[in-house]
This record gives sequence, C-alpha cells and structure tokens, in this order.
Amino acid sequence: MRRPAVSTFNITLPLARFRSLSTVPIPLPVSQSSPNPQKHLFQCNQRILQLGKLGRIEEARHVFDSMSQRDTVSWNSMITAYIQNNNIRDAKLLLNDFEYKNVRTWTIMLSGYAKAGLIEEAKTVFQSMPERNVVTWNAMLAGYVQNGDIKSARNLFDEMPEKNISSWNSIITGYSRSGLMREARELFDRMGERNCVSWMVMVSGYVEISQYREGWHIFLMMMNSGLMPDQATLVVGLSAIMGLNNLDLIGILRNISMKLGYEGDVVVGTAILNAYMRSGSLDNAAKFFEAMPVRNEYSLTSMIAAFSQCGRLDDAIALYERDREKGVATRTTMMAAYMQKGRIDDARHIFDEIENPNVVTWNAMIGGYAQNGMLEEAKAIFLQMPVRNAASWAAMIAGFVQNGNCKEGLKLFSELHRTGMVPSHSTFTSALFACANIGDVEIGKQIHSLTIKTRCHSNPFVGNGLISMYAKCNNIGDFSQLFSTMNVRDRVSWSSLLSGLSENNMLNDAWNIFEKMPMRDVVSWTAIISAYVQAGQAERALKLFLDMLSAGVRPKNITLTSLLSACANLGVTKLGEQLHGLVFKYGFDSCLSVLNALISMYFKCGSLYGFHVFEEMLDRDLVTWNAVLAGCAHNGLGEEATKIFKQMEEAGVLPNEISFLNVLGACSHAGLVNEGWDYFISMTQDYGMLPSIYHYTCMVDLLGRAGKLSEAEALIQNMPLKADCVIWDALLAACMIHQNMELGQRVAEKLLQMGMQRSATYVLLSNIYASQGMWDKAREIRELMKHSVVKKEPGISWIQVKNRLHCFLVGDKKHNEINEIHLALKDFYGCYRAAGYPDTNVVFQDVEEEQKENELLYHSEKLAIVYGILRTPTGAPIQIMKNLRICVDCHSFMKFMSKATKRKIIVRDGNQFHHIWDGTCSCGDYW
Repeated sequence: MRRPAVSTFNITLPLARFRSLSTVPIPLPVSQSSPNPQKHLFQCNQRILQLGKLGRIEEARHVFDSMSQRDTVSWNSMITAYIQNNNIRDAKLLLNDFEYKNVRTWTIMLSGYAKAGLIEEAKTVFQSMPERNVVTWNAMLAGYVQNGDIKSARNLFDEMPEKNISSWNSIITGYSRSGLMREARELFDRMGERNCVSWMVMVSGYVEISQYREGWHIFLMMMNSGLMPDQATLVVGLSAIMGLNNLDLIGILRNISMKLGYEGDVVVGTAILNAYMRSGSLDNAAKFFEAMPVRNEYSLTSMIAAFSQCGRLDDAIALYERDREKGVATRTTMMAAYMQKGRIDDARHIFDEIENPNVVTWNAMIGGYAQNGMLEEAKAIFLQMPVRNAASWAAMIAGFVQNGNCKEGLKLFSELHRTGMVPSHSTFTSALFACANIGDVEIGKQIHSLTIKTRCHSNPFVGNGLISMYAKCNNIGDFSQLFSTMNVRDRVSWSSLLSGLSENNMLNDAWNIFEKMPMRDVVSWTAIISAYVQAGQAERALKLFLDMLSAGVRPKNITLTSLLSACANLGVTKLGEQLHGLVFKYGFDSCLSVLNALISMYFKCGSLYGFHVFEEMLDRDLVTWNAVLAGCAHNGLGEEATKIFKQMEEAGVLPNEISFLNVLGACSHAGLVNEGWDYFISMTQDYGMLPSIYHYTCMVDLLGRAGKLSEAEALIQNMPLKADCVIWDALLAACMIHQNMELGQRVAEKLLQMGMQRSATYVLLSNIYASQGMWDKAREIRELMKHSVVKKEPGISWIQVKNRLHCFLVGDKKHNEINEIHLALKDFYGCYRAAGYPDTNVVFQDVEEEQKENELLYHSEKLAIVYGILRTPTGAPIQIMKNLRICVDCHSFMKFMSKATKRKIIVRDGNQFHHIWDGTCSCGDYW
C-alpha cells in the first residue's frame, strides 16, 4: 500500500500522541458476590498488575476503584502500575492516600523515583521510611548506580547494616559502568559469595573499557572456580573474545556452550555468530549460520546486516529472499542494507510492501534518507508517521545536523521541547553537536539548562556532549568546570576533555589529562595521538602509537587515518608502508576513509603508489577523487590530473570547489595554461560555482609561472573579490622567476603597505633587485627586514635513514657526521666544476665569486642528499624533504647527482615534488 507523499515540511503541525495500548482482552474477575472473596481479591490484584504491564493504566485504576475490599497488595500493585508507566505523580498521590504503607510500598516508590531519574526524591523517601530492610537498602543503592552517582552509592554501601549478594553486585555494577574497573575488582575480590551475575558484571566491565584480555581472564577464573556459566555469562564471554580477534577462542567457547547444553540456544548461537562476524571471519559466520539448529529473526537480521556492512550486498539479498516469512524486522534490516548502498528505490519498495510498519521501520526510513542526504524525503516520512517516539525525533534531528543543517536541527529540537516530550539523550547530544558546529554557545547554554531541568545532565553521553560543545566554542573554563563536577566520568568523558584541550592548542594540559586517565581505550589513545599530529609533532604521535600497540589496544580506522596523516607530513614512506600493512592486518582494507588517507600519504611522500591504491578501490567517493587530484598537483602530474578529472566526470561524480582547486594547481605546476583557463571557466558555466579567492590565486600562479605577468595582474584587478596578500604574493614570486623588476617592485611595495609581514616578501624583493645588480637597493630591503619584527624562516631539509630522521640547516655543523658529509660534498663539487657547475648568478649577494660558491655549497638540501648517498645502499633511491622552495642551484645539483650516482632522487620542497632521474626532473625545470 503506497502512502501519499508530503511535499512540504510544517514543523508546527500538531503531533500525534504516542499510545502503547494493547487491545488484548483481560479476563474479568469473578463476581463480587462470589462465595470466595479472597480469591476475588487475588484475581483483582493480578488484573491490576497485568493491565499495568500492558500500559492500560486507566483500566487498572478502574479495577482498583471498583474493589469493595483492598489489601496491601492491591495498593502496592496499583502504585507499581503507575510507576511502570512513568506516572510518578499519581503514584505519589496514591502513596499519600495509603494509610497502611509497609516497607514494600515505600521501596516501590523509592525505586520509581530512581527509575525516573529523580534521585533526590528517592533519597527523601529512603530517609522518611519508618523501617528498612536489605531490599530497601539495595533499591537505594541501585538508584544511585542507575543515575551514575557512584560516590553516593559507595557511601551508602559502606553504611549498610546488612549486605547480600545483590548489594555487592550493585556496587561493582556501578563501578563497572563508570569504567572504574580497579575499584570494581577490589570489591569483587572481597566478595564472600559470587553468582553468575557477579562474574558477568566483571567480564562486561572489562569489555566496556576494551580490556578484552582481562575480561577473558575473569571468565576463565569463573570456569576454574567450578561455577558453570549461564546463558548471559556465555554471551559476555563471547564479547570479550570479539575484542581479542581470536578464532580459536571462539571455537573453545563454542565447545563449552555445547557441553553445557546450549547448542540449540538461539541467544548463545546468535552471540557466537556475532563473534565470528566481529572478528572479521564472515565466511566462518556464514557456515555457522547455516549449521545453527535453531535460528530466529535476530540471527537472520544479524547475518543480513553483516553481509551488507562487508560490501556483500548480493549475499544479503540472497539470504533475504530465502526467508519465506519476512517479518517486519527482517524487512527493516534489508531496507537499511539498501539504504547503506544508496539503493533508495529498492529500500522504498520494501517499505511500501509492509502493511503495518512499526515505529522502528518508519525511523529506519528517516535515518536512511538522511544518511543519503535526502532530507526532504526524510521530512515527508517524519510527517506521515502515525506514531512518533523519541527515536523518531532523534533520527530527524540527527539527520539535519549530520547533513550540515544545524539551524534546522535546532529548530526541530525547539519544536520537540514545545510538545512537552522530554528529549532523549541522543537528541540532546545531536542538538549540542549542532551548537558546536555553528559555534552558538548561547543556545548551547540554554540546552544545558534544559538538561538540568530534565535531569539528563548526569547522563554520560549528554555530559560528554556538553564538554565537546563548550570545547569547540572555546569556552575552556566551562568545559573544565563541567568535567570536574560530573558524577560519572567514563572513558568518553575523559576523551572529550582530552580532545577539547587539544582543539584549544593546550597540548601540555591534554598530555597531563591523558596521564591521569584511570582507563585508556582506543578513543583516548587516538585523541592524544591526533593532538600531537595536529600540533605538528608527528614523531611523538608515532611513538605513542607504538606505546598503544604495546598496551594491547587495537587501533580503529580513525587512529590509522591520523597516523597516515603524520607519515604524510614527515614524508616517511617506509613507515607509511608499514601502516599500510596494518590496514590489512586489522581489516580496514575496505574502509573508505583509511584508503583515502593511504592515497594522500603515498602522494605526499612522493610515491606514485597512490595510483595503485586508487585503482584497486571498489568504492570511491568525492574525497577519493580529490585525493588523487591533489596527488597529481603535488607531484607535477598535470596531464594525469586532467585525465583523472575527466574520469571523475564520466563516473557521474560532481566535482566541488576542492576538485577545481586541485586540478588548477596541477595545471599550474605543469604549465597547462589553456587547460587551466578551461577549468576556471567551466566552474561557472558548467557547474554554477563562483570561484573563490583561492581559485583566483591558482590562476594567478598558473599565469605567472608561464610568464604571462600582465594577464595575471589584470585578472587580480578585474576579479569581483577583494585581493588579499596571498594572491599578490603569488604574483611577486612570478616576478622573481621571470626577473620583472618593475612589476615586482610595485607588487612588493603594495604587499608591505597591506601590512604583509612575511619574510618571503622582503627576500623576493631583495632578490629581484640583486638579480639586476642593484645591490644598494637589495641591501636596503635586507636592512628593513632586520629592523622589522619579521624573521627569515631558515631552510631545513631532512631525510629518513634506517627509521631515523636526520635534519640539516644551511651551513650545518651540529650533525654528528658533518665532517664526513662536508668532505664528500667537496669531492662531488670538484667533479662538477668541469661541467660548468656551479652557476653563481643565483647567489643574490654582492660578494666575491669564491664566497658565492661557498654560499651555495652548504645549502641544507645538499647536505641531506650527500648524507643519503653515504648511508644508503648503492643505487637505492633517495628522498629528502625541504620546508622552503628549492633554489635553482640546488635543483641543478640534484640533477647532476642523479646522473653521476645512477640514483633516483625525490625532493619535496614547499611547493611540490621533484622526481629526478638521469639528470632530468619531472617538473621540466618549471616550478
């Protein structure tokens, strides 16, 4: 049955109230004139409980009011029914009316308050009780644990006059949920008696903080103690094995479950199935699924989802088609699989086939549309829903936020608040994320107030969202204070604080927090590693990664992505190749973000293996294509860039502003002027994009490098945007290349008038004067630079030899082997003199010829290249990195060296890569 489409989204439409009322008839009690009043009383009490469980609270109250005789059980049953349906107000009124309250009545009310998050009210009830038993104490203890107040829970536990095994289990559960496994273990070791729940809590606690080996060790301890695991304990034991990625252990636990008679248990069987899938052994999972003696819909949906997530959609479809019944859950899973692959029509077809889709199915459609950026369709589904629950609102709000429509997401959040419905924890988190994205701390503070009013602020997810929001809005004091007042600090809380400090350039504080963390999981390790990568301390980041592996923590895709970025920044290809091996080892070889990072790493390290990674990819997104285009630009591969851009268009992928920036940069480095103009014009005419200042800068660089200086200047003067310092700087560099003193002087003076405080401006203007023999003017500019606050950035070159980075400065004398390097450099220098080397015209100083030769001799890149020749095997390629643009003299030197030593030399300077072989450079002497 196809549903009418809704074309508009009116956020103010009245909302359908969610009612979960069963229509199943409840047997009537025997007549009140029954000769057995006691039996009638019992039946009425049972009916109240049944109606309460079904949500039919008004009918339950009708039965209660119509009873001519009530006992304590009647009152307690009715109060319980109210609490089960979150009606605390009426439960409290009934409690006040009940004259003969007993300890169970008080305990029911206490538990109700705790369940609703009203822990202070629960505490008041507890303190008001005329008497308490161990059940009451346990209820209060559980209330503190449920609401994340582990400190109060521990104080109460220590005060308890009597404790039973439930008391001990509650407190270790509290510590485990807070990630405080050291404290949980201390209490666990003190327990005089343990049951399966005790062991299960400990195993799951260690799993929760990614200490899978310790969790498995606890499971083995339980087996050795003689206590056999029950269904739930077997399931958490399997979750520990999942983290260890050990197929043999799965087989061991599978045999244990068979010996204990759980071979046909569908819950345990599905857990084994998930363990195989989570360990990356999809084929083993499929074999196990086929051999399962009992399967249910959850087993089937798990297998379909696993096939889909691993890119085997055809297998997922085949399994789906085999199912004759095709329940709503199965159809919903298949819908999600289609949505994940962008097959929207197929997903919609299944949805339309479901006669009575439940709220989960409707929510899946909202999430699927939002995932594919189809927000209008998601809105239409949202409005059509006959019943919405908290997850419906959460899915729609998250859809807006995740697609960059943060203001719309916040508007919908406001509408949800006006309905009177309390937002879910995930909804609060999405709203806070929206505030962080748009930097609106004021709305963030209003949402913070609402979390306090609704008592959601103590939830770890909401608390972590608040920390992230304040951190991204640069409210350092707020997020630090919030963290210090949190009742529960889980690993996410610590990691959020860590990330917040890192984002605000407080690296030392971030490191101090990392050292204080009670538990470190892959998220916290990744956060500190990424912090050092972003701070430019790639070597430190890589060392931390090794420490993480030593600690037995398995990396995530984002960990490897960050490290590949570090390798790219350092230009260390060998280490990047080792990380590539880890990508396969940990099963990330189909992860798009990791493969995109690999492409960037190889190209930024000067390795064209990035093309191979690109060709092998089954799925590609816009980031993939842009990474390859950027790689072409960095490596001077203009022709290749134009081919890749054409392939991207033919594949139906629409380029964005970054795509055009990359292809224009590639054209610039290869001197493809006509092609560059075509792309620049195509942006507006074919794709409707207005070029930004960055695109104009690329065009000025392209024209300037090609010697078309007047065209470049005209483009700046006629563009609809205000020229900034960067675009004039690009023109000044071109003036230097082509020694156009008149235009260069005019541009440089303009830059100085604009307050440009870059050393390159002074140096380029000085060199322009020097190239024309105007030494007095050159010295004048140099003196002006000395008296300003500007410092010339020193030239630094580095090379990796045997997993160690060696850095060199111009005229370096600090390296341990510098004397040997200088001697070798002079020998090479002598060999080249006969060939007309060096060209001292590139030394822009008014000094004698011999002094000019010395100025050229000890440039940092020459020292690095000679050290590489001395310390690497004969014929091996050499790669060096330089922070500044390589000078003409050093470029000539590299060509001489490649021919004389029969080596390939790769140089990455501040602009691009130079691949030099047999006296020829890939840049064609055009850079």
